[in-house]
Amino acid sequence: MTRAGYDVLDEELKTLKSVERPTVIKAIAEAREHGDLSENAEYHAAREKQSFVEGRIKELESILSRAEVIDTVKLSGSIKFGATVTLVDEDTDEERTYQIVGEHEADLERGLLNIKSPLARALIGKDEGDSVEVRTPGGQRSYEILSVRFL
Repeated sequence: MTRAGYDVLDEELKTLKSVERPTVIKAIAEAREHGDLSENAEYHAAREKQSFVEGRIKELESILSRAEVIDTVKLSGSIKFGATVTLVDEDTDEERTYQIVGEHEADLERGLLNIKSPLARALIGKDEGDSVEVRTPGGQRSYEILSVRFL
């Protein structure tokens, strides 16, 4: 996992513990004051939210405890985990830039490509100027690698 990805997940965990958890506990206490819990929609909604928050806290603690943070600035050479790659689609001439990251920090909208994705697997080990063929759900795609950087 990259340092940035680790920091994002760690910040989410801190927010869940310091903001969300106390808010849910307060909501449950207020709902209990309304009386009969068997037909109390506010109470059941608060308990459901508590279940979600506690589950996400456990998930994040597990991910972060097993995470190996890799300093991508110290890397170089061909494409590997942490590389920031600029590609051009050989059919549409559309340029895109992706950073290859771990599955827990992947977000295509932000240009963070899951290392387990078909595109990332095709790029691993390649260099600038190489072309790659990728089988995607939308069909076969061809990309040329314009640049490889480690930021």
